[in-house]
Amino acid sequence: MIPHKFEHTIAAPVGLSSVGLHSGVDVSIRLLPAASGTGVVFVRTDLDGFEIPAHWKHVAKVSYATSLMRQGVLLSTTEHLLSVLYAMGVDNARIEIDNLEVPIADGSGLPFVELIRRAGVRRQRRLRRYIRVKEALEVVDGGKRIAVEPGESFRVSCESDYAHELVGAQRLDLELTPQVYADEIAPARTFGFERDLDAMRDMGLIRGANLENAVCFGDDGVLNPGGLRFADEPCRHKLLDLIGDLALLGRPLLGRLTAVRAGHAMHTALVGRMMRDPSCYETLTLDQIAPPALAVAG
Repeated sequence: MIPHKFEHTIAAPVGLSSVGLHSGVDVSIRLLPAASGTGVVFVRTDLDGFEIPAHWKHVAKVSYATSLMRQGVLLSTTEHLLSVLYAMGVDNARIEIDNLEVPIADGSGLPFVELIRRAGVRRQRRLRRYIRVKEALEVVDGGKRIAVEPGESFRVSCESDYAHELVGAQRLDLELTPQVYADEIAPARTFGFERDLDAMRDMGLIRGANLENAVCFGDDGVLNPGGLRFADEPCRHKLLDLIGDLALLGRPLLGRLTAVRAGHAMHTALVGRMMRDPSCYETLTLDQIAPPALAVAG
């Protein structure tokens, strides 16, 4: 991985419209360039421009998606878009949104990658500040685990295990770069199991789900006409979600992240625990990182 020395924003406004995966509501977003030091900020245009920063302090619900809340205003299913912005190196952006849930598009991160590529990415003058892990930290819950440990790049390992013959145990380990993310992670779609659909709808979830925006595993096979994009698509999508939740750190990470059967609640618990313990990390520009020096891009 070649980290950027300076912060970046998108070069031009771009947007898309779709439905919310869980709410089923029609929703449009518009990504706008933002000044250095802004971070990623959601702007509810349906609520007089109310702002919700994408920050760990604003995490609300984390069951089947990661939602943010500020002063009672909720924004749901933020993880896919945040994952793409984080992995593609966009530090600062304002995201105008006209409803309560980020659009699901095709269920993957690929439409958001294409948005960023269409907009272009612009280097800014402010030095980018990284969070470098100093001490290992983990969150454990039975057979589930998520941990972060020191490292001079951003490497991530994800293991998933589902009781379905077409899924089962899967594992992926990679060093994250924008190109690797765009090719190997972003196309992986959200997924579910046909046997769970009625129960989830009874809970008020997946009202906007269909075979054009989610993979559905039936008892006899994949219900989507085109099948899977990757043999291990579920694990790749879990890694996509993990990166989106990690984006709530507010800064890029230098360290190794390992997740074993973890979900949104554990992801955000690790982020919160880490940020509440300054002994676990240090905040540095690339110029402040001691040798062996990293190769640096603009």
